[in-house]
Amino acid sequence: MKIHILTLSLTAIALFAACGQPEETADAYGNFEADEVRISAQQAGPILQLSLAEGQTLQGGAEVGLIDTTALSLQRQQLISAMQALHAKLRDPSPEIEVLKKQKSVLLKERKRLEKLIEGKAATTKQLDDLDGQLAVIEQKIQAARATAQQANRGILAEEAPLQAKLASLEDQIRRCRIINPVKGRVLSKTAEAGELAAPGKTLYVLAPMDTLILRAYVSATQLPEIKENMKVTVSIDAPDGGYYDYPGRITWISSEAEFTPKIVQTKEERVNLVYAIKIAVPNDGKLKLGMPAEVNW
Repeated sequence: MKIHILTLSLTAIALFAACGQPEETADAYGNFEADEVRISAQQAGPILQLSLAEGQTLQGGAEVGLIDTTALSLQRQQLISAMQALHAKLRDPSPEIEVLKKQKSVLLKERKRLEKLIEGKAATTKQLDDLDGQLAVIEQKIQAARATAQQANRGILAEEAPLQAKLASLEDQIRRCRIINPVKGRVLSKTAEAGELAAPGKTLYVLAPMDTLILRAYVSATQLPEIKENMKVTVSIDAPDGGYYDYPGRITWISSEAEFTPKIVQTKEERVNLVYAIKIAVPNDGKLKLGMPAEVNW
């Protein structure tokens, strides 16, 4: 009887233990990460200002810093002065033409007087022809003055074109000295401070968009036929009451190469050593954090 009771007790304990074992119901497991954006300097020079801190959320288009523009501004002013000096050399034919026009006006009045004298036979047509010749010469001088000024000015303005190109380049470099945050996100790390020397391509800070996080999960080879890119899935995280918060997700990438199971990940089939990584885009309502574990179901 004692043996029978002991056997029943052991059986009950075994059944209870078996029932108490947590059953894996998720199709995949992973952790949240974000697509990091490394913000680099676009211009060399001392950093005058870099107003941001790790953990701070920055808006897209916000100006967060400034690189010293003193040297560039001086070069810009030098080019502007050179262009102004060129404009001062431009020839204006207006004064010379104005004198010729006054002479022409006098000759025209003289011509009218001659026409009346010719009608009264007090002057000859030769005098009128001579006067017309003088008018033609004056008109030619006016045209020549304009042409000479235009030709001289074209040569001067040809010297201005390279200066304008250099000025546009300098203005672009000055614009690039303003450090503009490209996208909305949270500052993960800050790698530069005001007073340090910036160089083109040198990372100033690392940003991560938090509106949508990426869940990197792993699936076995037997699960691959069940999923495809752009497929909608359900992503779950732990809730304080022991339940789950569910989020809609979309598979954005499936690895084409197998890898060994990461130690931090448990797949549905624990004996499978090789798995395939997948990425799932999940909208973030503020509860999702970087590194947080999550489950995936489809």
